[in-house]
Amino acid sequence: MNIFQLYLNFGIHHIADIRSYDHILFITCLCAVYLLKQWRQILVLITAFTIGHTTSLVLATLKIVSFPTPVIEFLIPLTIFITAFWNLFLKKDGVNIRTHWFKYATALFFGLIHGLGFSNYLQILLGKENSILMPLFSFNVGIEAGQIIIVSIILLISYIITSWFKVARRDWVYIFSGAGLGVSLTLMIDRLPW
Repeated sequence: MNIFQLYLNFGIHHIADIRSYDHILFITCLCAVYLLKQWRQILVLITAFTIGHTTSLVLATLKIVSFPTPVIEFLIPLTIFITAFWNLFLKKDGVNIRTHWFKYATALFFGLIHGLGFSNYLQILLGKENSILMPLFSFNVGIEAGQIIIVSIILLISYIITSWFKVARRDWVYIFSGAGLGVSLTLMIDRLPW
């Protein structure tokens, strides 16, 4: 297996690993308000998140920026909480263009925080490499691919629940967002950095 494939697989498995449930929950809350037919908007949103976490991941891996791990571990569930809370106040008709661009900006910013969370893991992996450019690039491509897989599953489940079982879209958003609020609040209390 070449370097690209190796780090691509690391990225996919890192993001899709059930132990990364906080990241999966964030992606779920971020996309819960969208419909399958809005896949382009979702792709832009996920890419904004990837740009954010790639930026901070590169800066942290190159040791240009550094934040205390306990603070980052607290901020990650805070991003979930804010995203889930925001979902509760969206109008019944879903995401309008202005709301989408606001979500885009917050996904980019929250990506910076999540990227710092990945940096410790990646620094351990990269410790043995002569050059970090290809591993860093392929790891981030893997992260993006893993997020697309997660979002595709979420959208498929959402489509089945709302179309086949006739659950109101708003109720579906409340279910996902309520779960996000509950889990993230518990994580924030457990990870208080002070």
